[in-house]
Amino acid sequence: MPDVKIRKFLTIIEEIYHEGGKPVEKPLKRGAIVAVIENPFAGSYHEEITGFMKDLEPLGLDMANRLVAALGGDPTIVEGYGKGIIVGQAGELEHGALWHAPGGYAMREVLGGAKAIVPSSKKVGGPGTRLDVPVTHINASYVRSHFDSIEVGVPDGPRANEMAVVLVMTTGPRVHARSGGLKSEDIKGEDGLR
Repeated sequence: MPDVKIRKFLTIIEEIYHEGGKPVEKPLKRGAIVAVIENPFAGSYHEEITGFMKDLEPLGLDMANRLVAALGGDPTIVEGYGKGIIVGQAGELEHGALWHAPGGYAMREVLGGAKAIVPSSKKVGGPGTRLDVPVTHINASYVRSHFDSIEVGVPDGPRANEMAVVLVMTTGPRVHARSGGLKSEDIKGEDGLR
């Protein structure tokens, strides 16, 4: 398989102090990193594409480490995560599925073995396409306070022959979360769900 050809990175960090209620002492940080890369399969159908997942693994680790650094450098403060991909218009949705394993396992490794499945979204679109990337708790998918999404996009990407691969992380629950359900302090950590 060809080497991963990176055109650019985009990193976004939000600090949220309130959502209409009393401001919190410690803001919630939400971060996203996007790498715009060449899609080696763009323009024609390829039967065998799975080998590219292995090629994406170093990029996943690099992106996960960059995002932790942008959030302050301490992986233990990360409580939520997600991943996504926007495939340029000369590609196909199945090319986006190649990011599932390299993106998810990279974050789990960098975060010290997080247990929950990494939620994801993918779509085909042109430059400026926006993607809502879902977020759940890193160790228990049923922790309702951490259900969230982060909208990402690249103004000039992905071009037709590119893909924009995305990782997102948060440092806690939604500000003023109060919708009930499993609390993070009640996680059993047995199955990645509860």
